[in-house]
Amino acid sequence: MKISIIGSGYVGLTTGACFADIGHEVICIDNDSNKIKSLLAGNIPIYEPGLEELVKKNVKKGTLHFTESIEEGVEKSLVIFIAVPTPPLEDGSVDMTYIEKVARQIAAVLKDYRVIVDKSTVPVKTGEKVYQTIKRYNSHKSEFDVVSNPEFLREGVAIHDLLHPDRVVIGATSERAIKIMKEVYAPFKAPILITDLNSAELIKHASNSFLALKISYINALSRICEAAGANVQMVAEGMGLDHRIGKHFLKAGIGWGGSCFPKDVAAFIKISQELGYDFKLLKEVSQINNDQKEIFLRKIRNVLWVLKDKRIGLLGLAFKNNTDDVRSSVAMDLARVFLKEGAIVQAFDPKAMGKAKELLPSIHYCSSALEVAEEADCIVLATEWEEFINLDWKSMKSKMISPIIFDGRNLLDKKKMIEMGYHYVGVGN
Repeated sequence: MKISIIGSGYVGLTTGACFADIGHEVICIDNDSNKIKSLLAGNIPIYEPGLEELVKKNVKKGTLHFTESIEEGVEKSLVIFIAVPTPPLEDGSVDMTYIEKVARQIAAVLKDYRVIVDKSTVPVKTGEKVYQTIKRYNSHKSEFDVVSNPEFLREGVAIHDLLHPDRVVIGATSERAIKIMKEVYAPFKAPILITDLNSAELIKHASNSFLALKISYINALSRICEAAGANVQMVAEGMGLDHRIGKHFLKAGIGWGGSCFPKDVAAFIKISQELGYDFKLLKEVSQINNDQKEIFLRKIRNVLWVLKDKRIGLLGLAFKNNTDDVRSSVAMDLARVFLKEGAIVQAFDPKAMGKAKELLPSIHYCSSALEVAEEADCIVLATEWEEFINLDWKSMKSKMISPIIFDGRNLLDKKKMIEMGYHYVGVGN
């Protein structure tokens, strides 16, 4: 099938590469000419395991193409996915400027029947607005359908999630569009859920908000565990063995971040408010998450006393492992606080230092985790990179002024670290 994807960011590029890999002919479109030139030269602007290889393979195979022209994409494709940014606004709502602009651009060049698919995470009723916009500005009065097909990608394992989805959600009322969308997803072995447009749009916000709720729940529980002398990891394991609850997203730490959870929770609160419902539960979920970071900072201050002139080694800058994404990263938030209070921050991240430098140039960026420990008053472990577990922690200790570690992800074995001579501070244990 011939497919175009408007927006070659994280979702668009990964989706395009995977669609091309399973046999569709895909055109990825972006209005950033430098990005298109870079992609045509084989340079991938984001780090996602396996993505670079997948893009190069399918460009060579001739199933993946890049262009700046929406007109080319609309003309050559039956299905057009919209995967442009929907950034948050200060009040928690979503900036729909890019979606509206793309809808008008599609309308201007639409001459034959096409299926227009919202892939971006959007507020409920967006599909209706997209339909109205295209209909209003389409001078050719061409037939078209609008579909909602939310993405459920986890950064770091996005290719697996795309090729082996838990479910495919298709929000549509047109049988013609549903038939075409089923053909798009025919190569995937996953249940397909057909819903109305509005239900599909709500599924994404409802899913992400529920996962954020699970994380905030276990983080709130970590505070009870600390007060009671219990271990939150053991409590979480006991809970997770109940198949009704499950073990996923029950890992206590310093809170969730990234480009999805903070934005989607805030957006769902705002959407609910506009629909006449005060979603107090989600407000508390967000508050617990914000408090978790402050509580962790309080632990650091309690041990170090004054942060000014302290040398803090920071392990991790990305919001999670296996990505270079530093958007709404708790690690970056901690670094900002340390710098504001006069500390010297020396940091290492396996993939995210390039993007972190653009935002926080005053950090000293190290070439290795061992360099982070050099003359450090403490180490703060802020991102759960697996390689941090296997560091030579004895050598790390020998480099430090004082062997203090604040493990914000409960990544290390507390007992072993204490036996090694570290003053260890974790979360909920």
